[in-house]
Amino acid sequence: MNSTRNPGRFAGLLYVLVSIPGVFALLYVPNKLIVHGNATATATNIAAHETLFRLGIAAQLISQILFMWVALALYDLLKRVNPRHASLMLTLIVVSIPIALLNELNAIAALVLVRGTDFLSIFDKPQRDALAMLFLNVHGHGFDVAEIFWGLWLIPLGLLVYRSGFVPRILGVLLLLNCFTYLANSFTSLLAPQYEDVVSRWMMPLSFGELLFMFWLLIMGAIPKPLAPPPSPATVGSA
Repeated sequence: MNSTRNPGRFAGLLYVLVSIPGVFALLYVPNKLIVHGNATATATNIAAHETLFRLGIAAQLISQILFMWVALALYDLLKRVNPRHASLMLTLIVVSIPIALLNELNAIAALVLVRGTDFLSIFDKPQRDALAMLFLNVHGHGFDVAEIFWGLWLIPLGLLVYRSGFVPRILGVLLLLNCFTYLANSFTSLLAPQYEDVVSRWMMPLSFGELLFMFWLLIMGAIPKPLAPPPSPATVGSA
């Protein structure tokens, strides 16, 4: 079914396709290369798999840029439900995009340090490795900031889905719950990092709302209800 007949399926397809490079960059690459608390091992991994690290940076940039089209597709799908909430949803997710894009400069800085170009010869290798780890830690906290908006945009999205009448209400509820997983994980990482793993485990059961919504749109699709026609002059006159 084409995007004109079923805009929900089109939005779901975009959502899934754009999420693939995001998952690759946010989960696969860090788990493969970063050894938490060990700057030397991390630097060695990045140096040995430099192409993979660069692909992670590129994938994150591509994912963030293309997500603007996902947000626009969802806006077009849901704007008739409540234009104000749809505009708020779009604004919140668009705010997160430049944060995530600029955050990749920290990953690029870590790569420069690991490569140890000539102008860095003033630092010995353990110092460069430590600085690279510092930038990678800042990179992670940069996503903690972006994650606040990744959570907040799910509030108007969840309300729109709940009130839409053409997407199951339970998905709206799950999106609202998913919002709190992003916020809890982000603020715990920033304010009480010693509890980060505990909070992440507790929040895990609530973190699948966005995924379910994405695949519902892709598989089932969604067609907005047509606008009610304006009353005819004859009807108004008889009233």
